[in-house]
Amino acid sequence: MIEFRIDRHSGVSTYLQIAAQVKQAMRMGLLGPGDKLPTAREVVEATRVNPNTVLKAYRELEHEGLVEGRRGMGTFITASLATDAARGPLQQDLDQWMGRAVDEGLSSDEVDAIYTDVRSAHY
Repeated sequence: MIEFRIDRHSGVSTYLQIAAQVKQAMRMGLLGPGDKLPTAREVVEATRVNPNTVLKAYRELEHEGLVEGRRGMGTFITASLATDAARGPLQQDLDQWMGRAVDEGLSSDEVDAIYTDVRSAHY
């Protein structure tokens, strides 16, 4: 089951954060076709956001063809965004690098800055 983390200070709309977290879980292979998303009520209880915000995020995902709402049953993943690279050696390398960053005392902001700099150099 996915756990949503809402950053109220990020400047990103809450519904977009929810949708992005679902897509990220799909890319990482944590959610796949047939998996059920938490109900709006469950998300509201866990995050204290407005139920309409959750429903808007789910509608956005449905519009993108990633999920399907089934009346009385819930919202289900209908597509896969997972790639072999997401679960393979690259992820292991990144996990080891992240461990070294933590061991060296880097903050998450410092890690984000390094990642953004390296990504920008390659993309």
